[in-house]
Order: sequence, then structure tokens, then C-alpha cells
Amino acid sequence: MNKPIRLVLILIILACLTIPQSLATGATAVVRAVLFFSPTCAHCQQVITEDLPPIGKQYGDQLLIIGIDTSVPEGAQMYQAAIARFLIPENRRGVPAIIVGDTVLVGAREIPEQLPGIIETGLASGGIDWPDIPGFKELLEAAESQETQDRAPNPTAEDLSLSERFRLDLSGNILAVIVLAGMLLSVTWVGISIAKPGMKKTGRWPAWVIPVLTIIGFMVAVYLSYVEFTQSEAFCGPVGDCNTVQQSPYAILFGIIPVGVIGLLGYILIGISWVIQQYAGEKWKNYATISLWILAAIGTAFSIYLTILEPFVIGATCAWCITSSIVMTLIFLAATAPALHAWTKIRNATSKGR
Repeated sequence: MNKPIRLVLILIILACLTIPQSLATGATAVVRAVLFFSPTCAHCQQVITEDLPPIGKQYGDQLLIIGIDTSVPEGAQMYQAAIARFLIPENRRGVPAIIVGDTVLVGAREIPEQLPGIIETGLASGGIDWPDIPGFKELLEAAESQETQDRAPNPTAEDLSLSERFRLDLSGNILAVIVLAGMLLSVTWVGISIAKPGMKKTGRWPAWVIPVLTIIGFMVAVYLSYVEFTQSEAFCGPVGDCNTVQQSPYAILFGIIPVGVIGLLGYILIGISWVIQQYAGEKWKNYATISLWILAAIGTAFSIYLTILEPFVIGATCAWCITSSIVMTLIFLAATAPALHAWTKIRNATSKGR
């Protein structure tokens, strides 16, 4: 934790005594004071919880008190600086202590008795600035500067240039581009296979490939759906930034349906098509084979869209999403030759029936 942030924890602004920034700059007469306290001090608790709130309510925006915790090193150091600056005698050293201008009030009796009169006098004369404690104003400025930075909105990926977004998750986004290139080449190969009849009988894959890939894709989709529904943190592994992707607006389609659920339904339908392909009659087997290919084609197209979004729009890549994209593309490739064969059989059967 850097020093300004740590000092913000020390400079505890009492909520009941805070004022708008316009008043803090002197637009209205304001009395400013510093309270030294310790959280283990019973008299301090009395002053903070019982004595100061009524005073703060009475003067409202015209009173600002900042509390400094002397139980931490920075607070103790500031208190020692105040002792030296205001020559506080040894018999008056202790907390609670309030410094208003050049006046030092000590103790749970002195503070509530004398503070209202000092405030009245100060307001009548145009206000009282912060006490001249060595290092206090610098500390306050650092804390205010840090607070301003914390309030400033963090730039989103949309605010960055394309190259800046890509560098947010460099290794993951490079992987996404490589996978995207492979997917586009696969789609090109399938297009050539459809366009050239001589390639229709090539590219046969083992029968077990599609069911195994479907099970893998289904498991990935189940996990992504779980992450999206429970809003839990995803395990990303060494590459990628899964949680940034899952928390992006693109993880929910149309603002309603989690992308993981869409993948889940897609793999279920592919699995059903494969089962029909294996066990139904010849006619339904052909239709199921083509349906499986169409589902895989839609899934691959959607995966290409999502993979483009990750490095170039979101600025982060989800390893689980990339895995699903690879699996869907492989199913698409494996289903192409059987689908072409099934389509040929359907056309031949239709021609004979005429």
C-alpha cells in the first residue's frame, strides 16, 4: 500500500462533521481542527461518539474536524510534531486532544466545554484555517490527491486504442489470434471441399472423434455456465484473463442469455444429432448428419465472432472460451465429409423418387 493511501486511513474524517469541497476552499466561514485520538482510549471514544456529534450537528458545514490516530506510527509522529510546534507541556500531553488554530484542548471535559466558544469566535472572524502542524498540510494534500485519483473513473477497454487493448493481455490475445487464424483456415477448407466435388470423399475422421469432442465441449460449457450464473471467479491458468471476459457485457447475449448456456445447448443438440446419426434408420441418419454439420457450422461462426471480440474489443482472452472454439471447429471439420456424403445420398434418393 503506497503512502498516500495509508495516510488516508490515518486521516479519519468524522462523518458527521464533513463539509462540501466548496466550503473547504473558503467560500463560507469554516473552522478547521485536528483531533488526535487513540482507538483504545475510553475518553477519546466519549469525545468522538458523544461530545462532538452534537457540536457537529449545530455548526454543520461550518465545522471540519479531521482525526489522526496516534496508535499508528504516522499518527504518533504527527502528534510529536504538534507537541513541538505548540510547546505543549508534559502535563498536558495525551489524547483526546484537539488543536484549533493556536489553541490546544485536552481531555474529555475541556474539549466539549471550550470548543463551542472557540468555534463561535472563529466563525465571527471569518473562519480558522488548519493548525500549523509541521507536515500536516502536505499530508492532507497527498491524501486529497490520492482520493481524487481513486474517484477518477478507470479507463475501460473501449477507451483504449486497438493496440493498447491488445497489450492488456498480450500472451492470451496472441493465442486468440492464432486460434482465430486456424478457425478461418478451417472454414476456408470446408468451403473448398463443398465447391470441389473431388474433395467430397476425403477428410474422413475416426467415428469416436465427434462424441469425444462433444463431451469435452459440453464440460467446458457447463463450467462457463456455472461461472456466469454464480458470478464466481474462474480458474484461468497461465494464459489469458478469463474473469475479464466473463465480466464483460459480451458474456451475456442480448443482455439475457449467458454465452456459456448457448454453448451448453449447442453441444447438447450436437450430441442428440450424433446419437440419431448412429442409431436411426437410413433416412433419419442422413438428416441427422447434416443437422450435426449445420449446428457445428453455426457454433464455429459464433466462436469466430467471440474470438474476434476477445483480443480486439474486450482486450482479454478466456482460455476456456478458446478451448470451446477449438473443439467446435474440430467438430465442424470432422462432420464435413459425412455431411457431404449424406447430402449426396439425399439428392440421389430424391432424384430416383421423381
